[in-house]
Amino acid sequence: MKPPYTLTEKILGLIVSISERLGEIKATHLQKPPTELRKKNRIKTIQSSLEIEGNTLTEEQITALLDNKRILAPKKDIVEVKNAIQVYEHIDTYNPHSIKDLQDAHKILMNGLIDKAGKFRTKNVGIVKGSKVAHLAPIGTMVKGLMIDLFNYIKKDKEILLIKSCVFHYEFEFIHPFIDGNGRMGRLWQTLLLMQEYPVFEYLPVESLIKENQEEYYKALGQSDKAGNSTLFIEFMLQIILTALEELLQTQNRTLTARERIELFRDKIKDGEFSRKEYLLNYKEISQATASRDLKWAVTERILIKKGDKRLTKYRYK
Repeated sequence: MKPPYTLTEKILGLIVSISERLGEIKATHLQKPPTELRKKNRIKTIQSSLEIEGNTLTEEQITALLDNKRILAPKKDIVEVKNAIQVYEHIDTYNPHSIKDLQDAHKILMNGLIDKAGKFRTKNVGIVKGSKVAHLAPIGTMVKGLMIDLFNYIKKDKEILLIKSCVFHYEFEFIHPFIDGNGRMGRLWQTLLLMQEYPVFEYLPVESLIKENQEEYYKALGQSDKAGNSTLFIEFMLQIILTALEELLQTQNRTLTARERIELFRDKIKDGEFSRKEYLLNYKEISQATASRDLKWAVTERILIKKGDKRLTKYRYK
């Protein structure tokens, strides 16, 4: 059954704006930022997603853990971060349409933190905020069936991915399929869904904006609960996504280096042969002379193999 929500004017307007920003990002080759920025954004993602759940580690401490350095911090917080690092380092190996992969990711994310990590709950749970029960999740016996329905929706429904990813995020939090770790898993899986069509989301720290707007995040979840549909949460998340894309464009509006152009083109061409003309078609903002210098540099650095001469010259990545 399709989860309930309404396509409002606000949602449609946000979709248009997000699509425009994604087009700008593709045109300026920001879909895969430089290595150092990718590392920095991943650290921000991990730190923000876990801080929302009460983790105390800073970006500097997480960087130290990534570099295999020892830090002084609560053991539980260190375990949470190490688990998250492991999951995010292998995020592109998970199939977003696989329940088993979702459970496998949760097992790693919550390893050493809860019993039965990776297993759907069978007990009834309520989410308490302060002294009040903020959300009564569906009874334990319904969880498996509800998750199957939710995965069928993301696999088969014709709705656009941007909306489906938000619906999944809300419904996942509503179902609360695991005893713990649902917040970080819901945010992770929305990212994974979006990555399938828009690679930039692997490196976009959406979670840091959710952290900055944490009160509104929980408010949107609560309002959607009361309304019986995810419309308000979709509006909230699309606005967060738009802001994250705009920030990326503002901070990364610069000229790529030869190395960055060569690295990005590898992702597109894979193991196939290509000519200078094909390389230029991907980078219309550079001159023929610049393209020739890029390719010559890559051959000298033994990144590319060159064969043929003049117009018949072809290149291939080693």
